[in-house]
Amino acid sequence: ANAQYGYNNGYNNAMNRSRRSPIPRSPEPERKPENLTAEEIVDREMPKIIDAIDLNEFETAVVSAILTKYVQQSIELQILKLPADKTREAAEKIRENQKEELQAGLPEDKFNKLVELQKQGYKKIKKQKKKKKKKNSDDIE
Repeated sequence: ANAQYGYNNGYNNAMNRSRRSPIPRSPEPERKPENLTAEEIVDREMPKIIDAIDLNEFETAVVSAILTKYVQQSIELQILKLPADKTREAAEKIRENQKEELQAGLPEDKFNKLVELQKQGYKKIKKQKKKKKKKNSDDIE
């Protein structure tokens, strides 16, 4: 009966062993995220913003529309690949215009909370970069 099902069959065991790789598999490297559209980027961030600032439906629509508009402009700016100084100037204009529109579209307290939320996000990114730089300098020494 064992021979019929392939148990203890030297041929089947040899075949199974030959199919296995002697090299252990490591997890696949993470793929780079596909290029997201401005709408997809904003859709990912909106739940965090809504929770942090407690926006109503109208305010959510306003913030979403404004952010989508300016994220799209930022994406287009990256595609142009202008010189660094021109890119910096254009990015600053985009941020200023976004800030003005958000300020006009939101009550003052919610606008201030949104600005604070954005600053916290930027601080986290900067802290992570600094930590990475410190680790690299420690490795060199």
